[in-house]
Amino acid sequence: MAQPTPVEQGSSNLRRVLAPLALAQFICSFAGSNMNVMISDMSEDLDTTVQGIQTAITIFLLVMAALMIPGGKLTDRYGRKRLFMLGLIVYAVGAVMSALAPGLGVLIIGNSILEGVGTAMLIPPVYILTTLLFTDLTSRARAFGVISAMGGVGAAAGPLIGGLITETISWRAAFIFQALVIAVIVFLSRKITDPLPADPTQPFDTTGAVLSAVGLVLVVMGILAADNSLWLMLILIITGALVLALFFRSVRAKERAGKEPLLPTSLFHNRTSNLGLVTQNTQWVVLLGTSFVVSAYLQVVRGYNAIETGVIFTAATVGLLASSLAAERLAKRRAQRTLILAGFVITIAGIAVLLFVVRISPTAWAFAPGLLLIGLGLGAMLTPSVNIVQSSFPESLQGEISGLSRSVSNLGSSLGTAIAGTILVAGITATPERAYGLAMIALAVVGLIGLVAAGMLPRKLAAVGLTRSG
Repeated sequence: MAQPTPVEQGSSNLRRVLAPLALAQFICSFAGSNMNVMISDMSEDLDTTVQGIQTAITIFLLVMAALMIPGGKLTDRYGRKRLFMLGLIVYAVGAVMSALAPGLGVLIIGNSILEGVGTAMLIPPVYILTTLLFTDLTSRARAFGVISAMGGVGAAAGPLIGGLITETISWRAAFIFQALVIAVIVFLSRKITDPLPADPTQPFDTTGAVLSAVGLVLVVMGILAADNSLWLMLILIITGALVLALFFRSVRAKERAGKEPLLPTSLFHNRTSNLGLVTQNTQWVVLLGTSFVVSAYLQVVRGYNAIETGVIFTAATVGLLASSLAAERLAKRRAQRTLILAGFVITIAGIAVLLFVVRISPTAWAFAPGLLLIGLGLGAMLTPSVNIVQSSFPESLQGEISGLSRSVSNLGSSLGTAIAGTILVAGITATPERAYGLAMIALAVVGLIGLVAAGMLPRKLAAVGLTRSG
């Protein structure tokens, strides 16, 4: 394999490469949360229900998760920049279609399908290009810090920006905003150079791609079906689990035959990376789950409009920005394991505040302290988790691990909206306080799982980066 040309630290190349990549992560994360504050407006305009909008949001996140691994694999075959640019175009078409949607069906095609597919194509190149161009662990940690922070800020600021646009113009303008940002990214990406040539002869595991995507879709759709039919939920989840089992069986069979599978099993032999993936997944479950639950509760139960709901979420955005901006300094002083542990403790404390303080206070600002803590906690650990996973493998496996890493994170986003959202929607009209409480307790349990995984990480992890393993 040809050696990639690294970006010189502190040069203008650094900003030129990071700007479009970080902005791409921002807009994709923004798309996953901004619809949460439009629930009332969109459901009324499109003649649907809260559950209908929840389904559209979840499918978008799920399509990303299901196709992220194939997207990462295709980067080697078609080139990282080419796939990145193509993903931007597909995403923009979906955003425009969503803005013009006359009903829920077209919204799902534009937002859930096309924007989801576009995201799955463009996000793996973001992380692969960053890993290949920033070969020094310190500069790579800094680059991942910027990109991860922009992703977290996009998710946290989505409700505020979406609320402002919805109330001042229309919810449809929020999708036009996305298309305009994509146009800016395309312009800024003109001078990005792919560090490695594309390899059209690279094999692609179509069977594995189909099995992995179908399995993930069935599992999450099963969770969404929980409030309609327990039997349907069980059937979908069990079927999805069986399909995923077939996927891993197919992977092992291809490896034994000397063929290249969609996802090599060697990716799961690294204990540190596995634990890092668990922390990534649970972080996004909590972030997107909290965003949907609090947004839906404020609008449907307490009657707040989109902009009021978005303003309340400013607390989470401020917290996430504050800890993200301090990420580089913290990484030099504290081990990555310590930062992740501290992040989960602070996040769980934030959920506890949301659970108890909000129940005894009628004011909307009672949500602010809990959201601030969640933002602070997540901002502190997003970057260390990504760096642990990406830096655990050599350049030859960056396409695969990037796809897996992003798939796990986006699966967490879809699970957060599906699990917590389903619990909330099931009782939001009959027993709203109880439904809200149960949803937040479920997110706290997920946070505890992440905390346990973080505690199992090796203590010897470096403060800035890991020594890559072959």
